[in-house]
Amino acid sequence: MQRRSSGSSEDSVDVLVKTSRPHGQTRLNDLSSSTRQSYDFRQSDRPQNSGTRSTSARSRRPSSNVNWRSSHSRDGSTEKAAAASHLAPATLSPDYPGIESERTTSSRRRSRQPRSWNPWSISLLTLFTTIAGIGLLLAVLYSSVNLHCDPKGCRMSWMSPSYAKFNDFDTEHTRFATKYSLYLYREQGFDNGPKIKGIPVLFVPGNAGSYKQVRSIASESARYFHDVLQHDPAALNGGVRSLDFFSVDFNEDFTAFHGQTMLDQAEYLNEAIRYILSLYLDPKISERDPSLPDPSSVIILGHSMGGIVARTMFIMPNYQPDSVNTIITMSAPHARPPVTFDPQIVSIYNDINNYWRQSYSKKSSAENALGQVTLVSIASGGLDTVVPSDYAGLESIVPETHGFTAFTSTIPTVWTSMDHQAITWCDQFRKVIVRALYDIVDNRGRSQTKSRADRMKAFKRRFLTGLESFVEKTLPETASSTLLTLEDQSTTMLAADERLVLRSLGMQRKPKAYLLPLPPGGFAEGKRVTLLSDSKLDRPGEDGKLEVLFCSFFPSHAGQANLPFSMNIDLSGDSAESTKLACKNAASDVVSLPASTRFTKDPFSKEGEWQIPPFSYLEYDLEDVSNYEFVAVIDKTASPTAGWLVAEFSDKADARLTRHISLRRLLSSGLSLHLPADRPMVTEVKLPSIQSSLLAYNLKIEGPSCDEREPLFTPLVRQYLSEPYESKYFVNAQEVEISLHGVSPYMPPPIKSRQSDDGLSLQFWTDPTCDSSISIHITVDTLGSLGKLYMRYRTVFASFPLLVVALVLRMQFQVYDSTGVFIPFSESLDFCLRRSLPMLLLSMTLLSLSMGQSSSTGSKSLLFWHNNTAAIDFTQNDLLVGTSDPFFWFLIPMIGVICVGVCTALHYVTQFLTWLLSTIYSWVSVRPIIQHQEKKRAVSPAFAPSSPRRRLITALVLLLLVSTFIPYQFAYVVACLVQLSTAVRAYRSARESPSLATINFNNYVHSILLLMLWILPINLPTLVVWVRNLAVHWFTAFSSHHNVLSILPFILLVETHTTGKMVPPLTSRLRHLTNIIFFGIAIYAAVYGVSHAYMLHYLVNLVAAWLVAIHSTSDSWTLSGLSSMFDSEQAEDRKQGKDP
Repeated sequence: MQRRSSGSSEDSVDVLVKTSRPHGQTRLNDLSSSTRQSYDFRQSDRPQNSGTRSTSARSRRPSSNVNWRSSHSRDGSTEKAAAASHLAPATLSPDYPGIESERTTSSRRRSRQPRSWNPWSISLLTLFTTIAGIGLLLAVLYSSVNLHCDPKGCRMSWMSPSYAKFNDFDTEHTRFATKYSLYLYREQGFDNGPKIKGIPVLFVPGNAGSYKQVRSIASESARYFHDVLQHDPAALNGGVRSLDFFSVDFNEDFTAFHGQTMLDQAEYLNEAIRYILSLYLDPKISERDPSLPDPSSVIILGHSMGGIVARTMFIMPNYQPDSVNTIITMSAPHARPPVTFDPQIVSIYNDINNYWRQSYSKKSSAENALGQVTLVSIASGGLDTVVPSDYAGLESIVPETHGFTAFTSTIPTVWTSMDHQAITWCDQFRKVIVRALYDIVDNRGRSQTKSRADRMKAFKRRFLTGLESFVEKTLPETASSTLLTLEDQSTTMLAADERLVLRSLGMQRKPKAYLLPLPPGGFAEGKRVTLLSDSKLDRPGEDGKLEVLFCSFFPSHAGQANLPFSMNIDLSGDSAESTKLACKNAASDVVSLPASTRFTKDPFSKEGEWQIPPFSYLEYDLEDVSNYEFVAVIDKTASPTAGWLVAEFSDKADARLTRHISLRRLLSSGLSLHLPADRPMVTEVKLPSIQSSLLAYNLKIEGPSCDEREPLFTPLVRQYLSEPYESKYFVNAQEVEISLHGVSPYMPPPIKSRQSDDGLSLQFWTDPTCDSSISIHITVDTLGSLGKLYMRYRTVFASFPLLVVALVLRMQFQVYDSTGVFIPFSESLDFCLRRSLPMLLLSMTLLSLSMGQSSSTGSKSLLFWHNNTAAIDFTQNDLLVGTSDPFFWFLIPMIGVICVGVCTALHYVTQFLTWLLSTIYSWVSVRPIIQHQEKKRAVSPAFAPSSPRRRLITALVLLLLVSTFIPYQFAYVVACLVQLSTAVRAYRSARESPSLATINFNNYVHSILLLMLWILPINLPTLVVWVRNLAVHWFTAFSSHHNVLSILPFILLVETHTTGKMVPPLTSRLRHLTNIIFFGIAIYAAVYGVSHAYMLHYLVNLVAAWLVAIHSTSDSWTLSGLSSMFDSEQAEDRKQGKDP
């Protein structure tokens, strides 16, 4: 390894630079104006001695140190540094436009007008690129905040909470008793004290969550049981009892940032469940019926990371088998960790997801430890800005027989997105959650719940729309329960295929029946019957406005005459001639739809608004009701009443349209559809190409008008995806903003392969009585689509900027090793923007496109292995920008431009901070006391580095603490602060004593500081967790993050910088190793940075180790040198003497 001096702080760079060659001396390449003028200084600007410069003997080797201290000879005269740096011959690459050829003469160099050093300079290319990057970033932020934002519709909930803490759950039960706590929720006025007598439910809060977040759902549970269920004999006989809500207090731990915290909480939960189940055996606290079996499992309700901790319980050694069989999570990131700054977080996610996949892939139920476990994930939707709702998907983890994902906008009567915290208190949502829990409980069994199949059926009935293709209708499964008796005066028989339209109810001032004859079985193929009304459809025994029945003649065959009927509807009056029909009530299959009128703006009712009752919708394929002969609509009102109903038969082919259009064509020209006037009441349009969550669309409906009469309802639009189950409703639809959570970046592929027609589907309910055609226009909203990048790619700023910084440092070291000049960060960035950075972004784009082609050809094989999770590569979307769709080829260049802008902005912000701090330091240092201390220590105007002994002791103490108590992230923050201090003093030195050496050192430490700052966000979350533990008096050291080697190179490097030592240039082949290291970091940051961000710290740590190794080549490591560290201060005092 060859070394050479980088120059002296006392000499100008205008001195001729020479290099030694075997056959004489030849001048080294001149620097062009782009590189050179930044380091030209007028000799007249500095005080000169009248005599000739005297040069003294230097050290045994050329020093590359910045001369922070004034060097004194024995007689007190100041030594002058050598005027030139001895450089080895080097071949300069044409990649660096700032370096000229050897043919430039010295006369041209002398004739050039020198210019002062300007650290704020920026080239036009860098300026324009920065403006473009910052502009794109601002556009993304503006779009995410203002465009395609879901409306907020949650209503506030109220409760009367109280909490009972279990002090007996102490260290005898768990080692975390001093850190975590267990509580029982009691609703004041409804629950009787701390006694338990119901079915246990455990609430698990999320990242920095509180145990008190259980209060909204637990309060609704207590009130609903008290007001409704305890008065329902059928429910009580079915095993329904009150729910005992327990909640754990995790002291608002930051679970999302620290893997060990997740494991600690999972271990505590297993112990808490064991303790909870033991409470029901204690007669002092339990009031359960002794004849009932003791509970053996607990229902888990998890919010955010609490849902992930609940799934982690199953892989813990202290998990009690069958202690959990039902988990409902709210806004939980199941598919991937929200951040990948901690390696243990990534490892835990891989472990739990692989465990769940492998368990469900077992053919034998005996081998499947999760065979009876159901998991439902509820996603908040677009309003959740904490966790991307795409991450809540279970399609890659759980088969549809054991779990599913639903969005809150899908859930009937909720129909709204909500933010990350609102999902725990939203009034509409908590009502649905509570009713779903009571649907699945059954205290007659030890598990306290119904069977897995019944639980899944109940969850789908509560959380899905009922319009899904797999929904099983209950009408064919039930027996006829209603006997309908009719006569001609009270009955209207419609013709075959005639549409029934009721514009008002009760016009006959007595109950009346309308019969729609069903076509015989041979003519029913491909047809369906649909019914829509703004009134609630009565169940058997209810006395409302309307009742819909499916009927057949009675008796239709022998033996049916003796069938018992629970209900009898007689509309024959005193007529001797009547017709009897055996009927089934269809109310159990009713789908609730948000009301769409001229006065509605949203599918939900906001706080304080009048709540409009939802529409009632029925839809049956005629093949499913071929055993019936009539659809009977009973108008039970006896006086004119507001209300309407539409029922009709239609062909499926006319009601379902599929348009195969590419995204490129959709982007360029949009899509237009024309629906004729004789269209069915409900029309569905499938767009298979629209699957990505990165695009937003605008939909415009034109044409529906009722000139002659008032429309029954305004257009209602439902957008939906089949997996995950996401539906959004748009009432009074004219202009609709469409955004979806479909195929998302970095998401693992689903276990079940996607069908060819999977994609966005749109359902239109339009008034068929208006007899007018409508036009539908769908276009891509480019500006609105930018906002969709924020939630999916915000973590990219922890990795992609490092690509830019690594390339800039690579260029700086290449130029430095060739010329001895460490160019500024902005100038090196300009060089990178001209060639290396565009080439690297182009290579990454081509790599992404090639990966997309390979994945598209390989996906066909998944059709044959969709039940075998081993054949699916769940990490195939972890690379680059997380998507292999060739349509999004522009993402890598766009993110690269944004990161250039962000890096440039951080560079100048850091430059301003160092300038400000150096100015303050200069102002403070001129005070008399400081001046006296400066004279006493005989330091240069820049700063006086601490003694080697002090630095060594400080480093050893810090390393000792890292190895025992504090995490290495704390030491890294300290290293960043020390590096900032060094940069401040280096800036002051370069400003007050400008020379090649001082400017080189300033540029060097500034670039290293920028590199360390981009790694800082990766280390801060773990530090926050550690500080939080200290705040709650939990002093147990982390079992991880104490690797001294993860911080030792950083400590050695920043301590070396505090001495003012410039890294020596490399002229041997080892300089290529520097190039390879930085280029490798750039590649890794682009390819794996988002999915494995924690590795970036280790890679930059490798850079620090390499720079320390280079620094060490300028020092002589001898025993005498080491011993001199402890005598350095005394030696300095002897050299400098004492002040009088």
